[in-house]
Amino acid sequence: MAVIGTDINEAKSILESGELVAIPTETVYGLAGNAFNTEAIAKIFEVKNRPSFDPLIVHTYSLEQVKSIVKELPKKALLLAERFWPGPLTLLLPKQAIIPDLVTSGMDTVAVRIPNQPLAMQLLQSLDFPLVAPSANPFGYVSPTSAQHVDDQLGEKIAYVLDGGPCPVGIESTIVGFEGDEAIIHRLGGLSKEKIESIIGKVKLMPHSSSNPKAPGMLKSHYSPGKKVVVGNLDTLVEEYGKDRTGIISFTRSVEGIVPEHQMILAPDGELTTAAKNLFSSLRLLDKKDIDVILAEPVPEHGLGLAINDRLKRAAAK
Repeated sequence: MAVIGTDINEAKSILESGELVAIPTETVYGLAGNAFNTEAIAKIFEVKNRPSFDPLIVHTYSLEQVKSIVKELPKKALLLAERFWPGPLTLLLPKQAIIPDLVTSGMDTVAVRIPNQPLAMQLLQSLDFPLVAPSANPFGYVSPTSAQHVDDQLGEKIAYVLDGGPCPVGIESTIVGFEGDEAIIHRLGGLSKEKIESIIGKVKLMPHSSSNPKAPGMLKSHYSPGKKVVVGNLDTLVEEYGKDRTGIISFTRSVEGIVPEHQMILAPDGELTTAAKNLFSSLRLLDKKDIDVILAEPVPEHGLGLAINDRLKRAAAK
């Protein structure tokens, strides 16, 4: 299995040799490689079993480094970057030729962000290249929010996991692209639509299903555990599926008659930020239980709730 540690120099050495390291971010753990090295990038697709038509996000440590790999930074993009970086925001921008086509699946735009995680930032600042870092899990499965999650799934395929502790946001970044003067959310995530609109005004929201995505994480079926997931009204679903071999993911309440170990309450405090942080770990825990189905209820449809419900729907899609 992989070594789990906090040695920046060890991670740096492995990355400089063209190999892969799992890194922490505030959203989820990423499987990182040199963004300029096509062999390292190809290894990411291989290790994750990720289709090559699904593009990757480039992680940098500064706005200046972003400017060195993109052709332009529209005014609205700059406003968002200045307000929300470092943080769970990814911008889709026209790429410079220095970014390999393998990163962008042949498209002329590249997804870029600056993570808000101290160890990740130290690592990025120590390197002479940015990192591509999709979630550090087999493609389509639940994203990892701890170093142990990474080791459980990819530990036999990578040498090192940089351990930054649990991810405080817990769902992936929000991806925003631009067409002319219009800003478009391609993927909902850890930064809410409302916060984005408070800076640049109204934005368009793309439907999140595509067999040929323009941005990372747009595939309809994604973030799925091995168990069947059904989303809807919990009381109705429990009546249909029964209580004996059933797991529950709820927003704030428990369901009578189902054993406590099979119930994951996302936000006992009623906060959507808590629910987002606990979503992927709850799916993982239930996936390991001796049950047949996971029943989940949508959370309130505003703020981070939009992104949480998006992930639940795609976990349930086949």
